[in-house]
Parts: sequence; structure tokens; C-alpha cells
Amino acid sequence: MHELINWLVNTIGSMGYLGIFLLMALESSVFPVPSELVMPPAGYLVQQGKMNMGMAIFCGASGSLVGAYANYFAARWLGRPLVIKYGRYVRITEEHFNRVERFFFQHGEISTFIGRLLPVARHLISLPAGLANMNHVKFTLYTLFGAAIWVSILAWIGYFIGENQELIMRYSHQAVIGVVIFSAILAAVYVAMHRRKNRNAAAAE
Repeated sequence: MHELINWLVNTIGSMGYLGIFLLMALESSVFPVPSELVMPPAGYLVQQGKMNMGMAIFCGASGSLVGAYANYFAARWLGRPLVIKYGRYVRITEEHFNRVERFFFQHGEISTFIGRLLPVARHLISLPAGLANMNHVKFTLYTLFGAAIWVSILAWIGYFIGENQELIMRYSHQAVIGVVIFSAILAAVYVAMHRRKNRNAAAAE
């Protein structure tokens, strides 16, 4: 882990913002490079005065969007059978995909946003979006918003903690727990509002 963190710091430092963009694009596609090992080193380089926080977050979020679109178009062009057939080679099981797909078709927009915050779902949520041919403007906005929140959290962890790998991983795991709780609350509020809206519509009819 120590060697990997050092390699990422050196890679991002040598490639600059392009390194962040490419690594986060991979993280959001079918090559799950852990974002917890990408953005904290970028935050550390910001703390060292070698990068700008705004640009680091922008490159991380936009890289996430490009990776998400890779999955989106893969699902759109290949279709569900091929996605499931070949997804198992990159840890996308049919069971995982079915769960994401069911929730997506019921709650597409909120699914895209929340999915960007959650482990595993982060790599999967673009697939049902592509299969459903989700509106590109909505897909872009919700993906960018969710990705920007997550990469910002990780970048600031790296900024305040520095290059202490053990603390970075500890606080990154705590951040994951935090966003899972936040996402659960947000999803519960959304579902409650959705049900209330349906009841009001039924009563009006």
C-alpha cells in the first residue's frame, strides 16, 4: 500500500491534472481503480502548493463523467445480455446488476446521483442509464454533482491528513460510511415524497 500510494503521488505529480482525469475516468468505468487511492494524494499535492484544489476536483469529477459515459455507451450499444455476459470479468455480477437496474427504472435520476456516491454502485449505475437511454443533460448533471461531492471529500481528506497512508484509508472508510448513511436518508426522503405525490395524484383523480 505504501508503494502504491507513493506511485500514485508521483504519477499524479508528474502528469498533473491529466493524471487525475485519467485515473478517475478509469475509476468510473469497468476498470475500478479505487478513488480512495487517487484523490487523497491529489489533495496532499494541493497542500504542498503543487496543485490547485478547484482544478483537482474539476479534473476528478470530469474524469468520472467520462468513465461513466464509457459504461453508458457500452450498455447502450451492447445491450443487457452482453453487459451481463462480459461484466463478470470486471466483478459486475448479474445479481448486482439486477438490483441496480430495478431501482434505476423506478427512480432513475436520484439513482444516478446516489449511485455516484456508493461503492460498487458507482461502477454500475451508468449501465442501466445507458440501457434506458437516459436523457444526456440529466445524466451529465446528476453524475457530475455526485462525483464532485465524492472527489471533494477525498481531496480534502488528503489535504488535511497529508501522506499518512494509514490515516487516509481510515478516514476514507469513514467517509464511505458517512455517504452511505447520507444516501440512505436521501433515498428515504425521496421515496416518502414520491409516495406522497402519488397519493395526492390518486386523491385528485
